[in-house]
Amino acid sequence: MTLRVFNNLTGQSENFVPQVPGKAGMYVCGVTVYDDVHLGHARGALAFEIIRRYLGFRGYDVTYVRNFTDVDDKIIVRAQEEGVSATDIAERYIQAFTKDMERLGVAPPDFEPRATEHIPSMVEMIQGLIDKGYAYETDGDVYFAVREFGEYGRLSGKNLDELESGARVEVNEQKRDPLDFTLWKAAKPGEPSWESPWGEGRPGWHIECSAMSLKYLGKTFDIHGGGTDLIFPHHENERAQSCAFSGEGFARYWLHNGMVRIHQEKMSKSTGNFFLVRAILEKFHPEVIRFLLAGSHYRSALEYSDDAAAAAGRGLDRLYNACLRAEEACAKAPKGANGGDLILDQAVRSFEVEFTEAMDDDFNTPRAIGGMFTLARQLHNAIDRLDPSAWDAKSGAKIPAETMKRAVDSLIRRAQILTFLNHSPMDWFRLAGLTASTGKAEGMLDDETIERMILERVDARTRKDWAEADRIRDELKAGNVLLEDGPTGTQWKRVQT
Repeated sequence: MTLRVFNNLTGQSENFVPQVPGKAGMYVCGVTVYDDVHLGHARGALAFEIIRRYLGFRGYDVTYVRNFTDVDDKIIVRAQEEGVSATDIAERYIQAFTKDMERLGVAPPDFEPRATEHIPSMVEMIQGLIDKGYAYETDGDVYFAVREFGEYGRLSGKNLDELESGARVEVNEQKRDPLDFTLWKAAKPGEPSWESPWGEGRPGWHIECSAMSLKYLGKTFDIHGGGTDLIFPHHENERAQSCAFSGEGFARYWLHNGMVRIHQEKMSKSTGNFFLVRAILEKFHPEVIRFLLAGSHYRSALEYSDDAAAAAGRGLDRLYNACLRAEEACAKAPKGANGGDLILDQAVRSFEVEFTEAMDDDFNTPRAIGGMFTLARQLHNAIDRLDPSAWDAKSGAKIPAETMKRAVDSLIRRAQILTFLNHSPMDWFRLAGLTASTGKAEGMLDDETIERMILERVDARTRKDWAEADRIRDELKAGNVLLEDGPTGTQWKRVQT
């Protein structure tokens, strides 16, 4: 099987063939740190984390770089509004982003460079573009001459004549051409600035990623990622200046994640149409949110609502419950009394093939998750096929423990590539509904209360007060706690609402 990815540069699905066999270099545009992180940012971070994990699963040694844009007009405006330095603003929101990703359970990349740490590299690149005739300086500002780069518009599919018509709406007399974009901005009073051959100033947005990807991955690397909203102008400009500077191809595969929407509109801070990650995690366990995000193909738009998150939680419960039932069955299998289940064994083999085929098809996570639910059903069926006496450890009945364990292990290993099924099943059902910040959902019964109520129910049953026993069970159920009575006592688990 061959991994195929959809390359936005060519507009088609292609075999993934890294420039260095066995290795994969990936650069993803990170956040501009002027505010807190919303779910749209988290969607991109998780999508490329899953891609990184799957590449590792397929045997690639991955180098993953994701930057922080810590010098930008938005940061400067925020700093001026609050009467603090731009550095203070950037540092505050870098820490906030890092904490929110930790809460969400998204691992950091291998390298997380900040733009302000690479100014000399940007100055060197800009000077190189001037020397090669691709850029020019005017009164301390430096611009990239778009028409000098013959492939401009290839990534975004933009036509230069159409772009020129739009660009003329905003006239800038310093530019030779309305399409030219800024590489270096001359310093303004009260703004952060650095020395350069053209005077004090700061870099334009696009040059930042070019310089940082060059440092960590070289002139040409495998995957460049980001949101679809970055294709134009950011990625188009980034590609143009990088190829012009090096004379080489820059990124070979361009992958872009779709936007998160609310009420059919893109999630955006500028419109106030967004949910902060920390607010969502006050309501839902982070694994539920990761499961929700993984349930949509990374290139597709994703419609968010609390109802959708709750439904994702119920779906995740189904996978955990299949694993829990299998573990309970295996725990009751007498030593040396392992039976076979050819149907389940074949289901495991089919699932493993299906998972790889799905993920090899441009990281098709919805299809991969669909295969997980199919295997979960097969686990339930295998347990239901057991003779009731098989649940008695003294009977010596055959239980296909090895096959069940293999099914659970295979399911969990692949689910963890997609960032979920990270808890033991019983732990999950005792954690379900817990939040990342407070450790407790509003109105949720704590463990001590549940255990006390179970003891009260046991006492009621001993006294044959069935009405009281049923009342306690119903009260626990109303608190999203389900009881399971068995030969060894009463077990309990939480369920998603």
